[in-house]
Amino acid sequence: MGIKNRSEKYMKLFIYLTAIVLINLAGMTLFFRIDLTKNKIYSISNASKNVASSLSEPLTINVFFTKNLPAPHNNTERYLHDLLEEYAIHANKYFNYRFYDVSPEGEGQKPGAIENQKLADNYGIHPVQIQAVEQDEVKFKKAYMGLVLIHGDIIERIPTITSTYALEYKLTTAIQKLSNKISALLSLPGKIKIKLFLSSSLKQVAPYMGLNELSDYPDQLKEIIAKLNDKTYGKLEYTYIDPTVEQISESELKKYNIMSLKWPALGDGKVQSGSGVIGLVMEYADKVMELPLLKVLRIPIIGTQYDLVDINQMEETINDNLEALVDINEDLGYLSDHGTLKMADFSPMGMQDEDSLSSFSTLASQNYSIKHINLKDGSIPDSLQCLVIARPTEKFSDYELYQIDQALMRGTNLALFIDAFEEIMPSNQQPFGYNQGPSFVPLDTGLEKLLDHYGIRIKKSFVLDENCFKQRLQRQLGGGERAIYFAPIIKNKNITNDFDFMKNIKGLVAIKMSPLELDEKRIAENKLKAIKLFASSEKSWEMTGRINLNPMFINPPVSDAEKGSLPLAYMLTGEFSSYFAGKPMPEKTSEDTDSQIEDEKEKAEVKPKQKPDIDLSKIEEKGGFLSKGRPSKIFLMASSEMLKDNVLDPAGESPNDMFIMNILDALNNREDIAAMRSKEQRFNPLDDTGGLTKTFTKTFNIAGLPVLVVFFGFFVWLRRRSRKKQIQMIFKKQR
Repeated sequence: MGIKNRSEKYMKLFIYLTAIVLINLAGMTLFFRIDLTKNKIYSISNASKNVASSLSEPLTINVFFTKNLPAPHNNTERYLHDLLEEYAIHANKYFNYRFYDVSPEGEGQKPGAIENQKLADNYGIHPVQIQAVEQDEVKFKKAYMGLVLIHGDIIERIPTITSTYALEYKLTTAIQKLSNKISALLSLPGKIKIKLFLSSSLKQVAPYMGLNELSDYPDQLKEIIAKLNDKTYGKLEYTYIDPTVEQISESELKKYNIMSLKWPALGDGKVQSGSGVIGLVMEYADKVMELPLLKVLRIPIIGTQYDLVDINQMEETINDNLEALVDINEDLGYLSDHGTLKMADFSPMGMQDEDSLSSFSTLASQNYSIKHINLKDGSIPDSLQCLVIARPTEKFSDYELYQIDQALMRGTNLALFIDAFEEIMPSNQQPFGYNQGPSFVPLDTGLEKLLDHYGIRIKKSFVLDENCFKQRLQRQLGGGERAIYFAPIIKNKNITNDFDFMKNIKGLVAIKMSPLELDEKRIAENKLKAIKLFASSEKSWEMTGRINLNPMFINPPVSDAEKGSLPLAYMLTGEFSSYFAGKPMPEKTSEDTDSQIEDEKEKAEVKPKQKPDIDLSKIEEKGGFLSKGRPSKIFLMASSEMLKDNVLDPAGESPNDMFIMNILDALNNREDIAAMRSKEQRFNPLDDTGGLTKTFTKTFNIAGLPVLVVFFGFFVWLRRRSRKKQIQMIFKKQR
């Protein structure tokens, strides 16, 4: 009996070992991975799979990453390796990647590491300094942490990878950019002209300016462009223009905005008085981009210094500007007239403008080519998928509203950041004006009647909220925190996460926002869908009438009946009906096109008078007008502050940045890209809990857990005691 039981045990052990071996053999050939994270951050998204599987030319990713780095950089290398392996699983035959060993000497360096370091430097991947703790000492070491993508003859690089944050997004968009760049270059009918304007007269004064390398600049630049031409399918045409020898008109120099220099006789007559120009211009079709070559620095005490752009950086500079010149990205329309916010980086005095949209421009330009739309002199292109309108302050004519309405009917989506009030600062000439706050005048640009027809309104008030940003006061002002009620903190429970582009947005900061109101009847009649994207908390209220946003003079309402959650952003989708349906078609007036009317008058004076007078108003037109639109979207948020630099970060890592960019992607039918961008959102705040819940949790942790342990021990003792009695009863029966 014992021998039989022993053989059965050995047989089971043999079967188990055989099953384990077979499972491992199957795992080597039938490889699969399961990502158990909520947002699938260790699996590539569908957008990445489509990009990798649709390659039409070989793509090679060369990774230069120093081995045996301290945490967290070693985890970054591991994550990058797993990510590229995931790409390779779903990619076609054109996808390849390789890790190069660039470890420094004395750290297990393998043969060829020195050559790999030189190769990385040639690609523009240079070592960065990191901090490491070795033998209880903080040390600094240099490490390579970058990669280069080679697609056809085009190269794209990610020079520094210090974290895993948004790494998949960066890789996928870089691959897309390479594919778009190849297609754009191959389809160019002409060549991109690169003109170097450099007066030979500057050579005599260059040594005194510290520009000894100026004389070799044209030849060196010619070599760089020849090298770039091999990578851009011969689409570059280089021209060196010497204004000292060749006659250049003032209008041409003014058109290109080239720097000109003028100097008197210097060095006791060694250098004669003269003048010259210097600058680099890239031109294609009607687009011109100027690249300054000379920087003038006026330093106190030291004096004026001249700095020539390093010739070694010109290849990368020309390549970056080439992308903007040939429009490799999808177009994004931006209304640039009617007093909208300007995308200017700096004010004329060199101070950053408080209304600047430089961060928004930087973020949007990564994936879109911004097209400035001027309704007064032009129209909205039919091919435009999205038009952004940010804080218009001037009145729209009926004809301009008609253009916006018909663009929506054609399927152009609208992203509207419209203020309910115009903020007017007090004049310095007014008595005690510097002590007065800004005044808020209700805005009426004409867009309001369009929105009202579509079924949504902007209320003439500001949303204030007790759940808001807290300003830390200086010690001189008493310290502590001050509530900025007009900057509500939008928490996760008040954000709609049902859509991919909103799924991982867990919190936002809103500034100077007005509440929105829906016309439910009109939306139902037009069969539209209104999606509330986020709202304020239940502790918010409205400020109406005389607006004063000074935190010192704002007190929350005493009664909770005056408080409640207010909608702050909506997305309307569906087939909109035209505001102008059943109305006379608006016509251009002299206010719309003053210059065009004057030109027509001049032409009419030149033309001979016709004998019969023809009344053109009797000619009837049919067609061209759309009374019912194609499926389109309107995003509305009553605050332009959300686009300004004090809210957005050019790095694009804050929740506000991701929300704005995800909205643009959703309006450009790129929801998959939006979902991929924000799936690694690190802002994951805990849900709010009430005082009773906090007290119960604290009491349970302090007293509840020990009591549970005691009860569990008592339960185990009772079970053992019962089992002991059962065993005793068995032996008594056997006796």
